[in-house]
Amino acid sequence: MTTLQVGPALLPVTINDRRLSPTCYLCCPSVAYIDYAREELRNLAESPATKQIMDGLLRLAAPLMRATGFDHQVQPNNWLMATNIGCATGIAEIREVTRRLLAVHPDKAIIWRSLNDVSDRQMIATFRDCDYGLYPARQVYLFDCRQEPVKIHRDEKRDLSLLAQSDFSLVGPREIRVTDFQRIETLYAKLYLLKYTHLNPQYSALWLQHMHEAGILHFYGLRNREGQLDGIVGFFDRDDVMSAPVVGYDTTINPQAGLYRRLMAIGLKRARDRRLLFNMSAGAAAFKRNRGGVAAIEYSAVYNRHLPWMNRAAAAVVRMILQKIGIPIMRNYRL
Repeated sequence: MTTLQVGPALLPVTINDRRLSPTCYLCCPSVAYIDYAREELRNLAESPATKQIMDGLLRLAAPLMRATGFDHQVQPNNWLMATNIGCATGIAEIREVTRRLLAVHPDKAIIWRSLNDVSDRQMIATFRDCDYGLYPARQVYLFDCRQEPVKIHRDEKRDLSLLAQSDFSLVGPREIRVTDFQRIETLYAKLYLLKYTHLNPQYSALWLQHMHEAGILHFYGLRNREGQLDGIVGFFDRDDVMSAPVVGYDTTINPQAGLYRRLMAIGLKRARDRRLLFNMSAGAAAFKRNRGGVAAIEYSAVYNRHLPWMNRAAAAVVRMILQKIGIPIMRNYRL
């Protein structure tokens, strides 16, 4: 990792080469598009034939994805979170950043993640003007309270009522203790690593603590009557946008306690109170739609004009497949 000055902003930058160290999808597109996509096929359980066909296609596509060279990348604005909230950059800044990165990393693709076609339309157009290709990545859900509050849906009202119950106490960032971070690591792992997949980022207690102390992540928790955290959500804010990259709860507790519902209610209320756009990320699609989330296709902007023609040819095929097949699947199956 390194940093890069872009106007007044200092951005984190990751440099990855899968030949040296395979890593998670945040820095390794083949993991995101192939390995993680195969994990997501569990959402097609009601269509076993489609699931089997898609799994076969993804296996066949793996060598093609590797041939793009995207795993050998440098990624500006990578906060090591599922959703990298964009920074306000214009054509001049993007071209200057591209020039500087190419001078130091002439053999690597340049990738900016997490641009969606609803709230980042202008940024997407800017990247196109700077000769970047746009590659569909996933479908996310947006809860936009910047101009006017989103209508309160029935499910959100029920979640707020659940949050108001006395069996758990809501604690804010100032009430998070140093001794809580090992528990926060455990709660996150119970949900994202054990319940879902180890392809998700694996955050340590020390990293979570540093992000909290630096004011980058703002943690809210649910303490039980014994004082232990049983639920946690960490928010990442930039300008008028927020995301919740760290969510976790004790999955051994009776689901009727609705810990995930309570944590998401905290996020929706926070977006309303602060008049923010809440990027709810991907997953739990029906849950988010039922609370006012609006679907958007998220893209990665990739600069690869300097790479060998074989890499560029493979990338062109991958882009076509994602546009013609990937987007319809995400929309039709609401992944």
